[in-house]
Amino acid sequence: MSLFKPKFITFDCYGTLIHFEMGETARKLYADIIAPEHMDQFVADFAGYRLDEVLGAWKPYRYVVLGAIERTCKRWNIPFDVAVANKFYDAVPTWGPWPDVTEPLRRVAKEFPLVILSNAMNSQIHSNVANIGAPFHKVLTAEDAQAYKPRMRAFEYMFDQLGCGPEDILHVSSSLRYDLMPARDLGIRNKVFVARGHEPSTPEYGYTEIRDIGGLPGVLGL
Repeated sequence: MSLFKPKFITFDCYGTLIHFEMGETARKLYADIIAPEHMDQFVADFAGYRLDEVLGAWKPYRYVVLGAIERTCKRWNIPFDVAVANKFYDAVPTWGPWPDVTEPLRRVAKEFPLVILSNAMNSQIHSNVANIGAPFHKVLTAEDAQAYKPRMRAFEYMFDQLGCGPEDILHVSSSLRYDLMPARDLGIRNKVFVARGHEPSTPEYGYTEIRDIGGLPGVLGL
C-alpha cells in the first residue's frame, strides 16, 4: 500500500484489538464432553455457526452466541445447556487487548481519529474499549447499525456516521471473512490485515499485511 493519509482509521475490535476468547472458553466449558483430539474441530464448528448466525436480520448478540453453540451441540450430538451457553456471552466484556495493541494505538491516535466497527452490543463493548487504554473517536456497534459484519449494511452505517466514503478510510482487521472481503466489495481500497492466525492470508484481496498492531505505525509512516 502506498503511503495513504486516511480521514479515519477504522478497526474491527474482537480478535483484532481484543483477545477474542470464544475458542478458549469453549475448550474450558466442554473439556469434559469433547475428547481432546476432537476439540479443534468442535471450536472450528462453533466459529462457523457464529458467522452463519450473523448473516440474517439483526438480533441481540446473546442470541447469536446461543444459536451458534446450540447448533454446534446438535451437530456433535451432545446436550445443549442454556446456562453453559450464556457463560460465553457473559464473559465477553471481561476480555482485554492483545499485548501489542495499546502503545501503537496511542501513537497512531495522535495523528488520526480511530474508530471501531464491531459485531457487539453496546452493553458489552465499552468495558473492552476501556481495557484497551487508547482514545477512540467513535465506537460503533452492530446494535447501532442493526446489522452485523460481513453485511455491507454495517459498513454503510459507519460511512453515514462518519460522513465519509470508502475512499476516506483505512480499515484494519484480523478477519477476511467478516471485514476485509466486504470492505473490498464496498470499494475500501486501503486495508490492513493483522495476521493473528485466525484465517489464512489471501493477498488477492488487496491489503497490507502486518503481524500485529505494532506494525501499524510503520504502515502510516509514523
